[in-house]
Amino acid sequence: MSRRKIFKTEHLQRQVCSRHFATDQLIEPNTLDGRRRLVKGAVPTLFEWNHFTAQTPGASVWERRERPTEPVSREEQEEHIDVRDHDYCSTPEPASLDMSSQATEDNSKTVEDLQKQLQELRVQREFCLQRFAGSDDNIRFYTRFPSYNHLMAFWFLIEPSIYKMVLVTRAISAAKSGYTRTSINGPSTRQLLQPIDEFFLFLCFLSVGLKERDLANRFNVHQSTVSRIIATWTSFLTTLLGSQCIWLTPAEVQAHLPEAFKDFPDTQVILDCTELRCQTPSSLLLQSELYSTYKSHCSMKVTFVSSLYGGSVSDKEIFKQSGIAALLTENMAVMVDKGFLISDCCKCKVYCPPFLSKQKQMPAYQVRETQAIARLRVHVERVIRRIKENKLFDGVILLSHAYNINQLFAVACMLSNYQNKALVKKWVK
Repeated sequence: MSRRKIFKTEHLQRQVCSRHFATDQLIEPNTLDGRRRLVKGAVPTLFEWNHFTAQTPGASVWERRERPTEPVSREEQEEHIDVRDHDYCSTPEPASLDMSSQATEDNSKTVEDLQKQLQELRVQREFCLQRFAGSDDNIRFYTRFPSYNHLMAFWFLIEPSIYKMVLVTRAISAAKSGYTRTSINGPSTRQLLQPIDEFFLFLCFLSVGLKERDLANRFNVHQSTVSRIIATWTSFLTTLLGSQCIWLTPAEVQAHLPEAFKDFPDTQVILDCTELRCQTPSSLLLQSELYSTYKSHCSMKVTFVSSLYGGSVSDKEIFKQSGIAALLTENMAVMVDKGFLISDCCKCKVYCPPFLSKQKQMPAYQVRETQAIARLRVHVERVIRRIKENKLFDGVILLSHAYNINQLFAVACMLSNYQNKALVKKWVK
């Protein structure tokens, strides 16, 4: 049996072509007529299915695995350290010192320029007063002050008093707890906005009529913070500006009376009444008190910067309750429209356009008198127009602002004395 196996094996080897073996597995003959032989253990690896090419053996598992490098001993590290002695007597070259100093100055200047650019970008991104300092048009739009310098001049007048301002929330808490005084706000209590930006926020609310949520998004604060700032600055400006005496004596009025009033030299004040449209309340009783037949809408009336009254109240009744009648004396005169029938409830003289009454036509002197009074009385209409250009009073006032609308309107009236120039110039010397 063993012979037959050997015979078959040798016969198989003779049948396999040398093409199936790699060149490193073949032993070339030493003579021309010799035959090629195979190395011991040769195995055929080249076939038609692998295009008679040998595949590159892949890396073993041991070779593919990453292993940490062997730590270098301290002795080997010290061998690579170039140790040199320092020469303490050597001095650097003057040119190198100059170059180092110049490089330091350049770096400092670069850092300063970058910080300045960063500050400018921060100001442009934030909605604050400083952002519009270079544009008088924007200042006029958001604050109704004619220019940034004009606004800052007014700010310098009120700035010494802002540190005595008491937050509305503190005042309410003190009133509930029974204290008569509240702690004064220190600089540490103002972390969200600077005082001047709070004042700018209040002016945006009054002049542009922006809603509280809009202001909260613009100034990046909470809506409740905006409500607190508006209420606080309303009370503060009402107290501060209201402390200034705006009622002039007859002598002061005569000293500054324009020449246009030469036919009415004893005029002390021009009276008129205006109305602000407000939201219609759900209560029928309040509707009857606020409804104005003249405006055909619920409104609030004001005169002499008085408190606001319901639209159903007559102008004469407001004149009685406003307190101005007590300031008028016999040597004074007031100029009013036809709707003010106040001759029987004041001691002073009243300049009022005459009524046609039962006459078919007015006499010539009454026509001239009516034209003269109307020409002068129009100035009070211009003052009212200036005040009502504040967009807060331009539309329908929400009843949520009814709790401080008196103060808001009074502040708008008093601010108009600082925001605008005189309507009538004094031509006489």
